[in-house]
Amino acid sequence: MKWLVTLSVSMMIVLSGCGEKKEDKVAMSQKPELIFYVGITMVKPMTELAQRFEIKEGVKIKILQGGSEDLYQSAKNSKEGDLYMPGSVSYRTKYLHEGIMRHEAVFVGYNRAALMVKKGNPKGIEADLKALLDERVKTVLCNPESGSIGSETKKILNNAGIYTEAMARAVYLTTDSRNLIKAIKDGDADLILNWRATAFWEGNKESVDVLELPESIAPKSVLVLNLLTSSKYPEKVKSFMAFARSDEGRNVFHHYGFLNDAELNTFETLTF
Repeated sequence: MKWLVTLSVSMMIVLSGCGEKKEDKVAMSQKPELIFYVGITMVKPMTELAQRFEIKEGVKIKILQGGSEDLYQSAKNSKEGDLYMPGSVSYRTKYLHEGIMRHEAVFVGYNRAALMVKKGNPKGIEADLKALLDERVKTVLCNPESGSIGSETKKILNNAGIYTEAMARAVYLTTDSRNLIKAIKDGDADLILNWRATAFWEGNKESVDVLELPESIAPKSVLVLNLLTSSKYPEKVKSFMAFARSDEGRNVFHHYGFLNDAELNTFETLTF
């Protein structure tokens, strides 16, 4: 089932009868509201950046979260919104010709896939994709037609020659990175293939360990902010994109596991 969740980034509560000035209400209603479509894996850093930007620029930002494919289709069908951040640049490559995204885009970091196990790795699972085929190991994988980690999983397993077999023996397929972590927490899975950054978040790092895969198997996935043609406030969005790419923005992404120290200090410039 396709779904989206709306996060209210501006924690504004309007209470009647509390002496709020009329002009304050008018000022609040006149703030530009930006709509950001953000893949689930990037919601935490993007929410923090949005909160800071709201204070700096006097805007409201509404974040819609979900699987990257579902988010793109929502932006396309609604013809509303200002910015799209999928879990992989592959969505830009796939859909740029449709005209929903403008050519303006900003590179803000990397993610990459990794195997994950229950904290402490009680089953002694090795950092090897073939562990996904071990009959003693319960696995849950992401649907390749849903979130970005699903399409990345398909690419990685196809390259390893085990896609069909690994998908067939999974206990079930889920929709996104958050539900992959949940599968381990709930005891449904001993092993998952997920975006690496999610393992370092509060609430997750206490439950899972990362089994790193070599970059030859799980290459870096570029993260890009895409300006939408439907944006009513393109200059505001461009300001946000510049802010996200600044040292301050970069440090926020680093905090949530998207850039290692070397990448943080030698940020590459990519052109789209």
